Amino acid sequence: MSRHLPPGQPLLTFPEADKSPLSIRAKALVFVDPRSRKLRGEVERLAPAGLPVLIRGESGTGKELLARQIHRESGRSGLFVAVSCGALSPTWAEAELFGHAVGAYVGSACSRAGWFGSANGGTLYLDEIGDLPQNLQDKLLAALETREVQRLGAPQPTPVDVRLVAASSVDLAQAVAAGKFSERLYRYLDEGCLELPALRERPGDILPLAEYFLGVYAQRLGLPLPQLGAGAQLALERHPWPGNTRELESVIHFALLVCSGDEILPAHLNLPSSAAPLAVIEEQLARLDARELASLQALLAQAGV
Repeated sequence: MSRHLPPGQPLLTFPEADKSPLSIRAKALVFVDPRSRKLRGEVERLAPAGLPVLIRGESGTGKELLARQIHRESGRSGLFVAVSCGALSPTWAEAELFGHAVGAYVGSACSRAGWFGSANGGTLYLDEIGDLPQNLQDKLLAALETREVQRLGAPQPTPVDVRLVAASSVDLAQAVAAGKFSERLYRYLDEGCLELPALRERPGDILPLAEYFLGVYAQRLGLPLPQLGAGAQLALERHPWPGNTRELESVIHFALLVCSGDEILPAHLNLPSSAAPLAVIEEQLARLDARELASLQALLAQAGV
């Protein structure tokens, strides 16, 4: 357990979030910082309500992990199905989303349920929903409101029970104003909206996450578990984290690989050079006793610093 994680504060891990044997990416959310704890309460309120949810936040903040937690707490027995809207083929997006019948197009020798059908009874997570082709946005809304989908080539619609959780790193209200996103779909999604703060806006989560990632990678790589030194902690807390949690994970992974001792130092962190020297100085100052510190202060005063 992280020494920066107070007793009773949840650290949620997601072992099923990445089943690839070639990947060792860690998956976790913490709710230590006051903004995170507020978000935790909102999740507890929204998860069982069955409402559609729109998660807004920067790239790398953990929007899919939050969506998975909503599904976990929803009580729904079906699958959690994650779809990247930006990865949908413009040509086949409708068939991928809603499915198709046998013979719907040349070469379709079998039917396909589509992502909606796969999520029946569960949760459909649409990442970067602003990238969904505009011709499908109103069709998506119709499927959600009528609770049925019209598969390509099928004579009758198919009933579905799907809870939608969507995510966006862009302002959908601005996309609506620019005519790039359906206003009706936006109003539908905005009924349940969650703001996932950037990591720099919830600094209380930085060190618990760092220690979690450190422990996970040490175990998976079979390496000794070092401690985060005081200087490294200061450097981590002062970095603005433009890449959010994903960036923090990469920095900790790198630090573990280059650390040869029992303590992570600022020099082990792959951060901008401006952050490390200050942290190194503060770490060294912290090790001085009162007499040494007084002597140093006197020398600095004489120098006019």
